Amino acid sequence: MVDLNVEMAELWGSLGAPAAGRAHVVQFVSARRGEGTSTVAREFARFASRRAGRRTWLIDLDLTTSPQYQAIAAQPDRYGQLGSGAAASPDGSMFFTVQPPAPRPDGGVWPDAKYVAAHSVGGPRLWVTRFKREALRGRQKAHILPGVEYWASLRRHAEIIVVDCPSADSSQAALTIAQHMDQTVLVVSAQEADVRPPGLLRDALASAGGRCAGVFFNQASVTPPSFLRAILP
Repeated sequence: MVDLNVEMAELWGSLGAPAAGRAHVVQFVSARRGEGTSTVAREFARFASRRAGRRTWLIDLDLTTSPQYQAIAAQPDRYGQLGSGAAASPDGSMFFTVQPPAPRPDGGVWPDAKYVAAHSVGGPRLWVTRFKREALRGRQKAHILPGVEYWASLRRHAEIIVVDCPSADSSQAALTIAQHMDQTVLVVSAQEADVRPPGLLRDALASAGGRCAGVFFNQASVTPPSFLRAILP
């Protein structure tokens, strides 16, 4: 595995480390699949919780496979042991909705918050979410919501919220929640020569009310390029 500790320290400083006790939400997204966004988001969350000592939540918006939970579970020596599942919403709000809703025996419907769990990672400072896809029934599907309720609620319980978003060529999630993020970092493979897709995504995020912090060039060689540059022209 590539060690990104140095790059994460530089990224932390370049984004402008938030004041202690002040919640900050950072979204990571790429224009295309395969750029390494999940790795970058996970390492940034690890840095924020361990090196910076902030209460950090890693929110995985990939509701198909929950890759963050899977990756952390596979590397306990690096990230720490996963704790048992707990409620991922402080007040019952959620960043997605499951449709059609599942009825309950009491006549109500199964709340959206019940479909996701939060797991501590090696202690109380880092948490990661896992969508319970196995709980879906029949034609049920989860849809990302544009509302602010969940993000506002979580800000009261975490200092750093890292959002790992599916690539823009596979999902509209990044645009749906863009306005509620303090910053968005575009992840691009260091070997990628075509900057047009990230540029188009930057423009789309801005139109959706997002704030792009810059581009992280994910290292693919021994000597990585500059990790965070000005917004692409």
